[in-house]
Amino acid sequence: MDKDTVIGKPQKEEPKWQALLTGNLAHFIHDGFTDMLYLFFPLWQAQWALTFTEAGLLKTVVSGSMAMFQLPVGIVANRIGQVKLLLIGTVITSLAIMLWGLAVSPILLGLLLLLGGLGSSVQHPVSSSIISDAYSDIRARRTALSTYNVAGDIGKAVLPASAAFLIAYCGWQTASRLLATFGLLATAILFIGYFGFRRPGSCSPQEKNQPTARALLLGWNGYQAFWSLASIGAIDTATRTGFLTFLPFLLQGKGASVTQIGFALTLIFAGGAIGKFVCGILATRLGVLRSVVVTESLTAICIGGMISLPLGNALLLAPFLGIALNGTSSVLYGSVPELVSEEQRKQGFSIFYTMTIGAGAVSPPIYGLISDFAGIKITVIFIAIVVLCTIPLTFPLRGKLAN
Repeated sequence: MDKDTVIGKPQKEEPKWQALLTGNLAHFIHDGFTDMLYLFFPLWQAQWALTFTEAGLLKTVVSGSMAMFQLPVGIVANRIGQVKLLLIGTVITSLAIMLWGLAVSPILLGLLLLLGGLGSSVQHPVSSSIISDAYSDIRARRTALSTYNVAGDIGKAVLPASAAFLIAYCGWQTASRLLATFGLLATAILFIGYFGFRRPGSCSPQEKNQPTARALLLGWNGYQAFWSLASIGAIDTATRTGFLTFLPFLLQGKGASVTQIGFALTLIFAGGAIGKFVCGILATRLGVLRSVVVTESLTAICIGGMISLPLGNALLLAPFLGIALNGTSSVLYGSVPELVSEEQRKQGFSIFYTMTIGAGAVSPPIYGLISDFAGIKITVIFIAIVVLCTIPLTFPLRGKLAN
């Protein structure tokens, strides 16, 4: 008999609090690093005289490298261990950010962004899988994954605000080095937690027995709800990424300074953290699908307000935009385990994040091209229209998700 097996009792599970703490800290760091980029794009555009399309391509490099490695991450995690891979990815991302200030051309900067995106690609599928494996109950798992998503939004609020403060006082080169140092400190905390979470070199039985993603990739039959959910996530992410990439330029046109742009992003991301909680309440009262329809509709309305309102009023609208813009994601992420089998969970998360992050990679240069030809305002109006395309995709999900 296995020493971890007791008659009448299930196999020993990983400690829940350690799984949640590990995933939350990783999400805080990586999402914060990814979204503080929106502050740097206008600075890099001014330094190298980039077009909107070229600025969008810089975002594509980051999101594209993150999306490209989502599926391989699951295979690598099975071989070397999930937490160990999370540590390696966080170190790679932090070192890439530390070297930003040494970039003498946009090409070299693009290579560093590619490296940073590669490091961050491990975070979403690995952290989600770690937390999902630790919580077998559907309601507890959904709550844990919602908490995990809130941690990411807190990182989005804290690190861009810190970046805005540091850029204003010491320039973007020094700011990037200081923020990267913080990332390495966080890696040290994750390293300490790793030995309490899992023995070095060991994998859980779920990791050893995970199949490849072939079952989900075979076709549409049997997985219509999953693919609809992933498509909603892709459009939602494309909208959010495209809008946030060009929001600083929109605010610049209204006369905003770097500090004010950082403040606006902080308000949006803080609103996003609140949006996870608000959307959770909304889902319990209206249901998951109705809450998606409501939040996506409000997103389109708030984006329209950011276009038409003057700077002061736009800043007041920013937290409400954040609630609508980010509130949907926790419902989407938390629903993935309900639409695939337990054995396919890691691959389900990898595919879901490949589609969503991939959409976020493709959208910025497309919207940048539109901006170069039609202007920022027309582009943002187009983004507001695109987000409404998620509503018809909710129909295949009816009756598939737990209330």
